[in-house]
Amino acid sequence: MNTISEPPAAAGNPDAKLKRSLGLWQLTLLGVSTQIGSGWLFAVLSSASVAGPAAILSWIIGAIMVLIVSLPWIELGTLFPRSGGIVRYPALSHGMLTGWITGWGYWIGTVCLPAVEAQATLTYLGGSFPELGLVRVDSGTTVLAWPNGILGGIAILALFFVLNLFGVKLLAKVNTWVTIWKIVVPTITFVLLFFSFRAGNLTIRSGFFPTGSSGVVHALVIGGIAFAYVGSRQILDYAGEARNPRRNIPLAIIGSCLIPMVVYLGLQIGFLGALDWGSAGVAPGDWSALESSSWASAPLFQALGAAGFGAFATVLLIDAAVSPAGNGWVTFGGAARSSFAFGVDGYAPRTLAKVNKFGVPWVSLVLALVVSALFMLPFPSWYQLVSVVSAALVLSYLMGSPIAHVLRRTAPHAPRTWRLPALGFWAPAGYVAGLFIIYATGFTALVQLLVITFAGLVVYGAYTSVRTGWTPRVAGWVLSALFLAAWVFINARGGWFMNTTETQRPGSWDFPWYIAAMAVSLALYLAALRVFSTREGRKHLDSGIWLITTLLTVLTLSYYGEFGPLAAPALPEPYDLGAIVVVALTGYWWAIRSGFRTGQLDHALNDDSVHSGEVPTGQGAANPV
Repeated sequence: MNTISEPPAAAGNPDAKLKRSLGLWQLTLLGVSTQIGSGWLFAVLSSASVAGPAAILSWIIGAIMVLIVSLPWIELGTLFPRSGGIVRYPALSHGMLTGWITGWGYWIGTVCLPAVEAQATLTYLGGSFPELGLVRVDSGTTVLAWPNGILGGIAILALFFVLNLFGVKLLAKVNTWVTIWKIVVPTITFVLLFFSFRAGNLTIRSGFFPTGSSGVVHALVIGGIAFAYVGSRQILDYAGEARNPRRNIPLAIIGSCLIPMVVYLGLQIGFLGALDWGSAGVAPGDWSALESSSWASAPLFQALGAAGFGAFATVLLIDAAVSPAGNGWVTFGGAARSSFAFGVDGYAPRTLAKVNKFGVPWVSLVLALVVSALFMLPFPSWYQLVSVVSAALVLSYLMGSPIAHVLRRTAPHAPRTWRLPALGFWAPAGYVAGLFIIYATGFTALVQLLVITFAGLVVYGAYTSVRTGWTPRVAGWVLSALFLAAWVFINARGGWFMNTTETQRPGSWDFPWYIAAMAVSLALYLAALRVFSTREGRKHLDSGIWLITTLLTVLTLSYYGEFGPLAAPALPEPYDLGAIVVVALTGYWWAIRSGFRTGQLDHALNDDSVHSGEVPTGQGAANPV
């Protein structure tokens, strides 16, 4: 049996080779950039079609929810400012199984997103200029065409690679100017719309709440509001490269939540006030009809034209291509830092932690380029992963609350420059909010995510557990192979995974059989690993059971609830929301009781260079921005 005497992060710490070049402004804009994408051109109409004028409240509630979810992460980011931190923090409080589950899911999300953004840019251009030959329709899905579309997508990814390869300082400089553009253009847009503001649109026909309070909740999801705000996570991905992280990380996270909220609120209010019902071909006050109106394909273009500012539409065309790219290259770097974290902390080969002379994890960048490029291939079923991205990113965010609570117990004297006040209230509140967002992604997206996430347990059993010396090699490999075979069979028979119709395949198992088979296969696999594991290995396995149980429970609620596939939900609103609150509070209690003082935490506390956030000797720091 191979053993290691200390966590991989202890020897020749790669964190010390990263360069702390990011000032407060640059760090904030990294978070803002990933939240203001091309979606702002469409979200105002989709939100209004669901909630009417009350969509204004949906944007405010969405920002508050994500800010509450982010609060525990602020404390963690100042305590351990590490690049790839979202992947690394769970192992400090709950061990490596929990760390692998959340880290693997987060990496899937971040490595897919650059490809998604590149595809968004090319799809938009291809739809506007069909003569370019960038896209085609396959099985009802618009995919990139060969060669122009696919090679163009790979070229965009290569640009993301180059921007990241030569140091975070270059990336931050380019991103700063692009993000300023991404803030200024929407701001000018809503200012122009205010010149044609019709206050009567806010109370027309059925009043401010045409669909009641349920419309406000549904707009959070259907309108894409909840997911528009999750970009503050990028600040934690780059935390190990921030100057004065104990001051800048809290300010950057809060700023990256508030700036997009102001922009989106201005756009939503401006659009509602400038809405010309006659131009849209919709009866005044018929909010739901907006989705099928003549304004649906380009709501802000149409609103500006109706307001007499059609000339500005050209700028919006440019932004529709620039905004996704800005999101893509920041997330591309985040994906590299996630796999960098895998290499540092022993989840994957240490080669992934290699850093070049510019302080960039270059091997992880290459991996991100290769994997992202695979998603450029024109397979319609792969496009199901688009809906998985947001859910994967929120899944990892969910961990902040229990981690912060456990570390208060296991590392009470660790210096915290920012302590979350009333942790006993805000931490569980953040957990409830995060679990609601995961639930609200809908059953189809959630089942895709969990199939991929739990499939990653094969790597934990065959590599991570073996490498740490907790499981014999033969046992780890055999058990993991058997689980993988069972998992593939179960999900083939389940009929939901990678289904282009977003409905269950005919002849598949009924859901009760499907979810039971998933639960039994996971339980047998983990139980078998536990039998062959050392005492330390069993401790790490036991500490992750709460997370697996919680996610399977949420998947079940999702199937029977308001966001599931059933025409008549067995658990309608608001009973489904009440059930989510109960599951969240129960899961949170279980999570904090499952935490323990891990060896990873001991090494993190002893790592002065990472913990202090000081610039290592000889690297120097750029002047503050």
